[in-house]
Parts: sequence; C-alpha cells; structure tokens
Amino acid sequence: MFYHISLEHEILLHPRYFGPNLLNTVKQKLFTEVEGTCTGKYGFVIAVTTIDNIGAGVIQPGRGFVLYPVKYKAIVFRPFKGEVVDAVVTQVNKVGLFTEIGPMSCFISRHSIPSEMEFDPNSNPPCYKTVDEDIVIQQDDEIRLKIVGTRVDKNDIFAIGSLMDDYLGKVPECFLGVAMFWVVSQVTALQLMRPSNC
Repeated sequence: MFYHISLEHEILLHPRYFGPNLLNTVKQKLFTEVEGTCTGKYGFVIAVTTIDNIGAGVIQPGRGFVLYPVKYKAIVFRPFKGEVVDAVVTQVNKVGLFTEIGPMSCFISRHSIPSEMEFDPNSNPPCYKTVDEDIVIQQDDEIRLKIVGTRVDKNDIFAIGSLMDDYLGKVPECFLGVAMFWVVSQVTALQLMRPSNC
C-alpha cells in the first residue's frame, strides 16, 4: 500500500530564477511538481521525504532554460489486488457504491455487495441497507473493502472493490478517524519538518 522509494525527476528552470536561491527554488519546484501526482508505474506520490542529489544543470540550446536532474525519496501509495483498505463513500446508486481511498477512486458493484443489503432509492440520502436497517451504508460513510482489481492508466489508478468477505462493510463509529488522524499527522509532520538541506 504505502512504500518509501527512490525516484528521479527533471526540473526545468527559467533563467529568472538563477541567483543565490537557485537550489531552494529547485527544491520547491520539485515539491510542487511531484507531490499529489500519480504515475502508473509507482502510484500516487504522497510526500517527498528527502532530496538525495540535485545534478548539474544542462542548458537547453536556444531557450536559456536549465534542466536539473533530481534524485529524491518519497512515500508513494500503490494499491494491489487482494488488499483490504478503508474508503469513504462518495456516491450511492442502484449500480453500486463509488468510494475514495485517499487519492484513488474505487467502484463496488451491487453484485459485490452482500445480498442481504438492498438499495433504497427513497431514502434521503439513497443508501444500501439490511431489511432490519441494522446496517446502513450511505454517502460519507467509512467502509472497509477488499480490492479485487485495478486499472492503471498513465496518470491515474482506478480500483474495483468488494464487500463480499468477512469483516468488510461499514466501519464501526468508534474506529472512525483514528487511522486517518494518524496518517494525516504523519504526512503533515513530514511536510512541515523538512530539513533545510532536503
């Protein structure tokens, strides 16, 4: 799911940035260009943790721009088939549930929702619920699902999920936010406490 890996990126810098703050500009441009992006090969780049090397710049003929090769380490999010994850429901309709797992979208077909749960279009908001209404899944609920497949594009990853297994479905209220708080606090700490030399 989350990996800490070494990556490379090239920063194209305009001549107006040449000066005493050149390296800081390259670092800030790296953070801006890669954090929050997705590559099919590595997944979603969550946060740059360290910058290992900023190579010698290569002047682009006829333009004056300089291309800097940068080697860095980052935390990336890449889901895989069979993984169990928590997601937030974004849309509920008769074909299934649309969810978000952090930056990634995931669809759960109604055929992958337990048969005891029925779609109720008259509910406000629409939901899937059991006959006795003991379990109700609606928009903004947190659920636990199993990834049964992924589609990888050049700049995006889309997943297909299922609730047809033990311990999957709506997450009990007492667990909401605990894991998310921990993840957000760790990423925020990484972003706020970057060493000045990274």
